[in-house]
Amino acid sequence: MDKKNLKHRFKSHLYIAGFLAFITFVAACKSNNFYKAPKVSAFRGGELPAPPGMVYVPSGTILYKSSLDSGNVGKNISLSAFFIDETEVTNKQYRAFVNWVADSIAVTDYLNDDQYFLDVTGEEIGERQINWERVRKVSPLWRSNDPSIQERLAPMIVMKGSRRALNEDVVKYRFSYLKSQGNLEKEYVTDTVSVMPVEDIWSKDFPNSQLVSMDANYFTHESFDYYPVVGVTWRQARAYTDWRGKELMATLMKNSYLSGYQLTFSLPTEAQWQYAAEGKLDPRDTASGTRMTIEGEGGKKKLAVNYKQGEGTYSRDGATFTVPVKSYTPNAFGIYNMAGNVAEWTLDAYSPSAVAFVNDLNPVLLYDADQEDSDALKRKVVRGGSWKDNGEQLNSETRNYVVDYEPHSYIGFRCVMSAFEMPTSQSKTRRY
Repeated sequence: MDKKNLKHRFKSHLYIAGFLAFITFVAACKSNNFYKAPKVSAFRGGELPAPPGMVYVPSGTILYKSSLDSGNVGKNISLSAFFIDETEVTNKQYRAFVNWVADSIAVTDYLNDDQYFLDVTGEEIGERQINWERVRKVSPLWRSNDPSIQERLAPMIVMKGSRRALNEDVVKYRFSYLKSQGNLEKEYVTDTVSVMPVEDIWSKDFPNSQLVSMDANYFTHESFDYYPVVGVTWRQARAYTDWRGKELMATLMKNSYLSGYQLTFSLPTEAQWQYAAEGKLDPRDTASGTRMTIEGEGGKKKLAVNYKQGEGTYSRDGATFTVPVKSYTPNAFGIYNMAGNVAEWTLDAYSPSAVAFVNDLNPVLLYDADQEDSDALKRKVVRGGSWKDNGEQLNSETRNYVVDYEPHSYIGFRCVMSAFEMPTSQSKTRRY
């Protein structure tokens, strides 16, 4: 074979070897995901799954007005997304809080029984931890029929007529929060709050009415389990939100989409409350206000809000006092009774001109009054109107206030939890 043919053949072998090496390299890259183009999914809009008993409220805008404004005067403010209770907090939910506090005190302060504590191996750090799995089997301990337990828990009990009840001076909840007083430096403080609602609040609010049966049964009897809790102060409501947050987060940490996040639980701010009540994303939307009626049988309108229809007229909406928290029709966000039933505590301190100086993004006016402060500094915003209020109080923009230590038979509350911004359909991926 001549040199020319040999050289040609050698080059052919080199080309083939090079091509095979390239194919091998490409295959290796594919097997190691180096060659694959990243897969990108277009965003189609959506919402974050809500924790049990709550609904997701996406970010939006409302027209925010103060008590001094009239007409459409005010300013637009925006709220980032949050979760809110779909109903007012019920007697059953609040009783669970009271019993948890009572069980904690019973175990740690009075019983000191090893069976109610977790076994600690090695060196003990801090206080002993309660074995809640064991305690829940016999909860509430203060209702136990065991004579030895009754004897040791005697300081926790008072007699109300012929029935045993918890001593409000003993059953207290301790929690810490970031104290705010205007421009003063914020600091963490610890507060201790008696958690028992005022059960005879009905007779106290209406002294010339026959409401003894409501006093004796409303908070304690199972037939009122799903009615809104009343007789709770603003400070008690805030204590409940602290406890509820800790209890709920223990459950949520088992959920993949929220595990690992630090989420806060509180009363709704005044702006959050108004936005959730209006059930619309934009103040220009026409579907606004409170739906006072729904279509009934034969096309006849029926009242869909629990309020006072006129002087001495309470029952045309189906109830004289409160109604179960899932009565009537939920609003566009899926929230029940934002108007009527019971008025609701919000997080904000009251100022008639608050709208003028709060931020236009997630506004809130915080002021934690000291015990010796005047009542003017202890006023908290109440929204929504109640079963004993007339229709004018049901407007989502109407503002009222009550001092933070005063309970009433017509004021309850619901909770909010922080959420993450989920782009809505407005920002979904589109083709040009």
